[in-house]
Amino acid sequence: MGSVPQLGQLVFSTSGRDRGRHYLVVGLAGDRVLVADGSSRKLDQPKKKNPAHLKNRKLRDDGLASRLQAGEKITNSELRGALSRLLEQENSTTPGQGGEDKLG
Repeated sequence: MGSVPQLGQLVFSTSGRDRGRHYLVVGLAGDRVLVADGSSRKLDQPKKKNPAHLKNRKLRDDGLASRLQAGEKITNSELRGALSRLLEQENSTTPGQGGEDKLG
């Protein structure tokens, strides 16, 4: 169902108590994906999720991903900002429900 996402990738939880929440991938632990959002799930206590229970979004924060790969310290504030930017970017590229301009 779900493939393993990459570091810094935006994901959407499809099952569990956190169903419906967006996270960023902050690590991989065996067959689990470590996700955090910087507010309810902080970087020091990321949530371990089964990749099958996540829907991978197309957007990814490359700067955050390279810092995570290098092992640099990232703050929860930076994580919240990256998540906010990616969600805003995703919402601005997704067409609205029924409000599209008509052709002709």
